[in-house]
Amino acid sequence: MFKPQLRSIIGVSMLFLLITLTSGIQAVQAEKIKIEKLDDLPRHTYKIDVKAVDLFENDAALMKLVSEVKADLLSDLETYDIQDKTTLKGFYSNLSTIALLEKDYYDYLLYLIKRKEIEEKESLRLISGLFTRAYIKALNSKTGGLEDAFRREYTKLVVDLPFELVEDELESTKGQTEIFTKNLLIGIINERTQPVLDQSDGEMSKDIATSLLGFNYSVRYFIPLKDIIGEILKEYLDAHKVIKEDIWEAREAALDKKMKGHPVVAAIWDSGVDTDCYKDQLFTNKKEKPGNGKDDDKNGFIDDVHGIAYTLHGDKTTEMLYPIGDIDEDRPRLQKLMKGLTDLTSNIDSEESSEIKKYLTSMNPQEVKPFIEDIGKYGNFCHGTHVAGIAARGNPFIEILAARLTFGHTMIPEEPTVELAEKDALMYQQVVDYFKDNDVRVVNMSWGGSLASIESALEANNAGGTPEERKAFARKLFEIDKEALYKAINEAPEILFVTSAGNANNDVTFEEFLPSSFDLPNIMSIGAVDQAGDETSFTSFGKVDVYANGFEVWSCVPGGDKLKLSGTSQASPNVTNLAAKLFAIDPDLTPVEVRELIAKGCDEKMAGNRPVKLINPKNTVELLMQHK
Repeated sequence: MFKPQLRSIIGVSMLFLLITLTSGIQAVQAEKIKIEKLDDLPRHTYKIDVKAVDLFENDAALMKLVSEVKADLLSDLETYDIQDKTTLKGFYSNLSTIALLEKDYYDYLLYLIKRKEIEEKESLRLISGLFTRAYIKALNSKTGGLEDAFRREYTKLVVDLPFELVEDELESTKGQTEIFTKNLLIGIINERTQPVLDQSDGEMSKDIATSLLGFNYSVRYFIPLKDIIGEILKEYLDAHKVIKEDIWEAREAALDKKMKGHPVVAAIWDSGVDTDCYKDQLFTNKKEKPGNGKDDDKNGFIDDVHGIAYTLHGDKTTEMLYPIGDIDEDRPRLQKLMKGLTDLTSNIDSEESSEIKKYLTSMNPQEVKPFIEDIGKYGNFCHGTHVAGIAARGNPFIEILAARLTFGHTMIPEEPTVELAEKDALMYQQVVDYFKDNDVRVVNMSWGGSLASIESALEANNAGGTPEERKAFARKLFEIDKEALYKAINEAPEILFVTSAGNANNDVTFEEFLPSSFDLPNIMSIGAVDQAGDETSFTSFGKVDVYANGFEVWSCVPGGDKLKLSGTSQASPNVTNLAAKLFAIDPDLTPVEVRELIAKGCDEKMAGNRPVKLINPKNTVELLMQHK
C-alpha cells in the first residue's frame, strides 16, 4: 500500500551488461560508474507518432521504438555498474522482451541464462522462461502445428518441476494467465498511458516505453497461447495438489484475559478501521464526547473518540473509514470482485473466481478503468480493518487506536506538489505526536512508497518539466516526505513501528522504499511467507528484519464479513500482534527489547542461499516469561 504523496504501486524494469573500451590497438577495461540506488540511473525519453494501442498492429512503429530503447539500454549498460540484482534482472528481462520482438531467439536465451544466474529465489529461478523456452522449441518442431508443438514442449518443461518448490508460483501464473486479455491491456493503455502521451505530444519515459514493449510481447506471443498454458498448469497442479502444512496455528501465542496482563495501545496507521468490528478491543478517548462535532479535549482533533483521520490531501477529517459511497448497496459486488481475484491468483475454484473469469473474458476496453478503480477503491476501504483484525487476534488486552491516512485508487494518480508534500509532512508529525500523547506502544504501518512512484505520478500528469527537471523535482518532494517521516519516528523511541516490506520483489534499500528502508532501532520491516513458512514470490527484501505469514490470512472487513487477503500488508500486523502481546505481558519493555525478543524467538529457514527468520510467537512469549 502507498501513501498519497507516494502513490504508484507499479514497479519498473531496467538492464545490465559488461563493457570494454579500446585505445589504439590495446583493449582497456573502462571504469564503470557505480550505481548504488535506483535514482542514479539516467533518464531517457522516446516519442511515437501513433496511438499507443496502434503498436499492436503497426510493426514499423513498434520496431522503431524497440530499436531506440535497445540502443539506450545497451549504452547505459556499457557505462554503469549496477549493484542491485533485482534491477539487473529487470534489465535482462527487458532485453529478453526486445530479443523476442526482434525474433532473435539466441539472444533471448542468453539473457534468460543471465537472469537466472542472479535470481536468489529458487522457485522463481526454476520457472523463469517456461513459456518462451517452450515457444522457441515449438517453432523448431517438425511435428504438428505451432499450438500442438507448444502444448507438447510446455508440458515437458512443467511436469519435471519440483512441485513443493514451485506450487505457489505456478498457481499465481495460472491465475494471471486467466486474467490476461488483449482488451484488458488495451483498456490499461487507453486509460493510463495514452493520456500521458496526449499531454506530451507522444513523448514518454523509458518506464512507459518498456511497459508498452511488454504489452506487445504479451499480445503477439503469450495471449494467443494462454488457454493452453492454463490447461497444462491446471492439470499439473490438480495432479500434485497437497494441502501445505499450516505452521502458524502451532506457533500461536493467544493470551488469556484471566491472566495478569496490562492494557496496551496499538495504533493501526492505515486506511481506516471499522470500529464496529472490534467493539471490545478499542482505544477510547474518554475526554471526547462522541458525535458532537466539537474538539472537547482541545487537542486539535474533532470527535477523536477511537482515533484520528486524514483525507487524501492531508486534511483532518472525522470519517474513520475510507469514503466509498453507498457501501451497503455496493459491498456484495465489491467483495465478490476482491475474493474472486484472490481465489483466481491462488488457484482456488470458487463461485467468485468462476464469475470473475467469465467477466474478464467478456470485458471490453471501456470497462477496464471502472473495474480496476473499483478494485482499488474497495481494497483501500477494507485494508485497515483487515490489518486491525490480524493485529488484535488473541489479545484481550489490546486497545486499537485507528489512525487513517488515505491512499489514491485512480488509474491516473493526482499530481504530486510541494504543497501536498508539506501537508503530508505535517500530518506525519501530528499523527506520531498523537500516538505519544495517548501512550501508544506499537504502530502497524502496512503501507509505503518510493521515489520512483512520485516521478511516475509526475509524468502521468505531464508535470515537473523535462525528464531531468522531473527527476530533480521528484527528489525534492521525496525528501520532504522522507525527512518528516524519519524525524517523527526517530523522535518517538518509546514506540515500536512495524512496517510491511512491500510486494514488489525488490530490494527496498536500493529502490528507497519508505518507511521499510529506514534503519532505526524502533522500526521493524516485515517480509511475507506462506502458510508453510516458504518465502512468497512477491515479498520485497533487503532490509527485512523478520518474516511472518502473509498468504491468505483471514480477517474482518468493514461490515463484519471475513476475507482472506495476501501481502506483506498481512505479514506486518502478525508481528504487531506479537509485539502488542509482549508489551501486554511486560509494559516495561522497550521497543529495542521487543525487537530482540522477537528475533531471538525466530526459527531460521533457507530461501535459496538466503536465511529467512520466521517469527515464532510461542517461542518468543516463552522467552519473555522465563525472564520475568
